[in-house]
Amino acid sequence: MKNRKKYKVKNRFPIYLMVVSLLTWASCSTKKGAPRADKLVAEIPIEEVYELTINQYKSSDMECGKLEMKTFHEVVKANGMFDVPPESLAAVSCYIGGSVKDIHLLPGQRVKKGEVLFILENPEYVQLQQDYLEAQGQLVYLKSDYERQKNLAQDNVTSQKTYLKAESDYTVTRVKVESLSKKLTLLNINPNTVTIETIHTTVNVLSPISGYVTQVAISRGAFLKPSEMAITIVNTDHLHLELNIFEKDFAKVRVGQPIQFRIQEDISNTYNASVQLVNKTVDYEKRTIGIHGHLADIKLVNKFNPGMYVEADIFISSESKMSLPQEAVIEADGKYYVLVLLSSSNIGYSFAKKEVKTGSSGDGSIEILNTKDFKENTEFLIKGSFNLITE
Repeated sequence: MKNRKKYKVKNRFPIYLMVVSLLTWASCSTKKGAPRADKLVAEIPIEEVYELTINQYKSSDMECGKLEMKTFHEVVKANGMFDVPPESLAAVSCYIGGSVKDIHLLPGQRVKKGEVLFILENPEYVQLQQDYLEAQGQLVYLKSDYERQKNLAQDNVTSQKTYLKAESDYTVTRVKVESLSKKLTLLNINPNTVTIETIHTTVNVLSPISGYVTQVAISRGAFLKPSEMAITIVNTDHLHLELNIFEKDFAKVRVGQPIQFRIQEDISNTYNASVQLVNKTVDYEKRTIGIHGHLADIKLVNKFNPGMYVEADIFISSESKMSLPQEAVIEADGKYYVLVLLSSSNIGYSFAKKEVKTGSSGDGSIEILNTKDFKENTEFLIKGSFNLITE
């Protein structure tokens, strides 16, 4: 196409060209006015005519196509991250501290609910079980004495004071036994199995949820203080999107609208979700509103991790419109042009440059507003237009 020449139409008003076959030119050129044609088959206002040989067309990997109906979406841009609900996060600690006797955990390791995470030892555990057994032993005696004094008081054999003292001692000890029983339960020691022969010197710290270990903050021999975080676990079964939209877009977003999102690590692929919740408060500093979204395919939860950054489009509305591939429409001097196929033969092709009005764009297509300017089945150069028009 190096030999191609351009001759722009100088007339102020568009010239209407009637053609059916391509003139046998060996070079790519344009000429003033309209090329000769054997038959008049179409009337198209043009600005320039481009003629190509078969070899030029093929070597430039050009392609023709027609107007097609494409679905265009009005979208609201959003960004955010993956997150999990509060019940899917766990920070494991111990109510009564102790030295770490045994631990075999690494970040990323999967654990099940009720599984032993690590073992603690502390003399206080022994003392707690001792107090429980002593209180339980006293309770048996005090209960018997209370019932005896109650019967005597009913028969007026003993004083009311003695009866009330027996009742008080029994109640206080009963409360103590229940309290110690709950403390043992918090340490994962079953009070029903505690006997003189089975007093434990260690306690097992169990996983409160199933999930993956995300942090290990202790090591063997270290002393874990009460309520100090030792292990963190996350369950990704209910992974979801936490997105932010600008305040001005709040009225457009509704529950149930589709979401298409991408992650930074793989922007070439898109994934689907939907709006589940729309926050009712605005961030005072960023002027944004939170959007809670659920994945369309729950099986994809294993592909993502909490904290991953995402960019998303929330589809507000969809409409089918006549369009061409974006590559077919070339912008020049603030206007948009396409190349319309005038004729083709076994020798070459002839195209006319035509201005178009454009609308929405997306997914590699652009809406053509003035479709009435083109007859049905009109073909356009949808691949390679840029090289012709801009040269």
